[in-house]
Amino acid sequence: MPFLHSLRRKLETLLQSPALFDSLLGILIGIFTAAGVWLFKRLIDLFNLFFYGWGASVLPRFMDILFPVLGGLAVGWLVQHFVDPRGLHGVAGVMESTALAGGRLPVRALPVKTLAAALSIGSGASVGPEDPSVQIGANLASGLGQRLRLTDARMRSLVAAGAAAGIAAAFNAPIAGVFFAVEIILGEISGGLLSTVVLASVSSAVLTQAVSGSQPAFRVPAYAYHSALELPAYLALGIAAGVISIVYIRLLDGARGWFKRLPLPRWLHPAAAGLAVGLAGLVLPGILGVGYGSIEAILGGKSLGVGLLLALLIGKLVLTPISIGGGFQGGVFAPALFLGACLGALTGVVGNRLLPSLNLEPAAFAMVGMAAVLGGAVRAPLTAILLLFEMTNDYRIILPLMAAVITSLLIAHWGVEGSVYTLGLLRRGLRLDRGREVEVLSGVRVDEVMEREPQTLRANMTLREASAQLLAAHEHGQAVINQDGELFGMLALEDLERIRLQAPREELDLNGDAPHPDSPQSSGEMLTVGAICTRRPVLAFTDEPLSLAVQRMSNADVGRLPVVERQQPSHLVGMLRRMDVVRAYNLALTRHAAERHAAGKRRLDVYTGAGLTVSDFLVQPGSHCDGRTLAEITWPQNGLVASIRRGLEVIVPHGETRLQAGDEIVVVHEEGARAEVAALCSREE
Repeated sequence: MPFLHSLRRKLETLLQSPALFDSLLGILIGIFTAAGVWLFKRLIDLFNLFFYGWGASVLPRFMDILFPVLGGLAVGWLVQHFVDPRGLHGVAGVMESTALAGGRLPVRALPVKTLAAALSIGSGASVGPEDPSVQIGANLASGLGQRLRLTDARMRSLVAAGAAAGIAAAFNAPIAGVFFAVEIILGEISGGLLSTVVLASVSSAVLTQAVSGSQPAFRVPAYAYHSALELPAYLALGIAAGVISIVYIRLLDGARGWFKRLPLPRWLHPAAAGLAVGLAGLVLPGILGVGYGSIEAILGGKSLGVGLLLALLIGKLVLTPISIGGGFQGGVFAPALFLGACLGALTGVVGNRLLPSLNLEPAAFAMVGMAAVLGGAVRAPLTAILLLFEMTNDYRIILPLMAAVITSLLIAHWGVEGSVYTLGLLRRGLRLDRGREVEVLSGVRVDEVMEREPQTLRANMTLREASAQLLAAHEHGQAVINQDGELFGMLALEDLERIRLQAPREELDLNGDAPHPDSPQSSGEMLTVGAICTRRPVLAFTDEPLSLAVQRMSNADVGRLPVVERQQPSHLVGMLRRMDVVRAYNLALTRHAAERHAAGKRRLDVYTGAGLTVSDFLVQPGSHCDGRTLAEITWPQNGLVASIRRGLEVIVPHGETRLQAGDEIVVVHEEGARAEVAALCSREE
């Protein structure tokens, strides 16, 4: 059969093309992701039926508070025993892995994480299923890419394709899935990578529609946009959505910190959060779980009243951070949509009462509000706009939708630096730009390295006193405060020198006193610090990356910046000096080395087969390893030192590499040999 032989050869040649091969992988990932998300949703339904179907039928109404507690206990136990507590989870974990580890994710934890997320949502925790859906797609893609030994660049595109497929399956919105991958996971995309992401998203949506129907995630009512007079109301909704996004992001970040300080074992945190969820659910059952039922009611035009909408908004705004911070597994995507629906409907109802002539539709405002809060919270405006556009299939919604989403985005950018996904990365010193890590100083905040109790000058001090204080402190400048303790300005030695040069010799003694330039020379008034200091100094803010402050310092050609809180720009909290920047650079390099070391360990997971484990060990002073070369140490059978971190340096080891106390080593070893390797690295008694 010459024809079949020729056809086979052509197919083999085509499959050798990386672009075509990755496109076929994208289709497979889309199909597997859609199947995985469908099973995940059925698992949620099963747990929800168990708790709120069977459980509610045999227990009194007030016992419903136990369901989130029981779910929290189960989730806490699963995470404690089967999930690595280090690192970030959810979409933030996918972003971190894509940026630092070439898209290599701990695939073996996926079944447990999926089970824990289904338990969390099914028992009533205020979390969403979309982030776990993204994890399903990204982990399946990462596992396939690791098996095929793909390069980092191809792995990143494959993981992004899995994330796109997850969103497409969750919302039946393939276009939004593509833009989610571009905006959130990759940050940028080229033509060569686009085909993989698009095909994964499309194939996922096709299978989802074949199994579950072609309806989008929400049944959206007919939308009416009467006139351009409604646009200011949508802009007002965008402003309100931006404020809600800021509060939402800050509460999520604050709740994580609060639970870390809670004096309870970590595995009990979800149960404690579940107790709060259960108590709130007795009063407002609509905020339990994903909340799609409440969203459907709002979009369907059901009149809920201002009081109930406000209660639902506040309840979800508080319970979601409690659920996430407490350790329930789930996402922040769906709660953002819930907040937007409540806020939009509230805006429409209030707008109708204030301006009845406009005949506003609360359901339409709820729909736009969903996209506005989502765009401000996750910082993905195109994803938010296209998601709602795909749900409505109506071009008329685009104008108010774009206006509200972009307004919300601008307000959110002004109010808080990170998104619901990136703020956790920022707290760990990782700043991403277009999906990749940026300059090391961008990962250090000003308040981490500033001088916290700087010496200051008083505005009413004489120049003689100021000069003496600067010389005694061996400083070239200090901040000036007024009698109320507020920041007044900055005084540098250059300012004193300028006054000396400007004033006539007979009016200025060597200690720096001179007549006030605005007063008659015969009045005897002397110059004060407040009269000559720089009244509008360049400032640094506690929560900003050091790279921005250094750039500001360089542009102003100054050696120090007073540090203030954004909310209280007149309250001095510290001083940032050039020597602090040098110290911060060392801190940033240390963090960078630690991230590279951790990323190398994650890559090793690809090559460890059955029976092998990758572990970290610290070489203790006086241990068997201390001072010996690798060749001189008797390692366990199949034991291999794969990486060494020494201070700011990550070393690729060889036989003559000599270990030192304080080295952090990554060892690939047999599963039963961990104690033996630990003994080699521990202090010898």
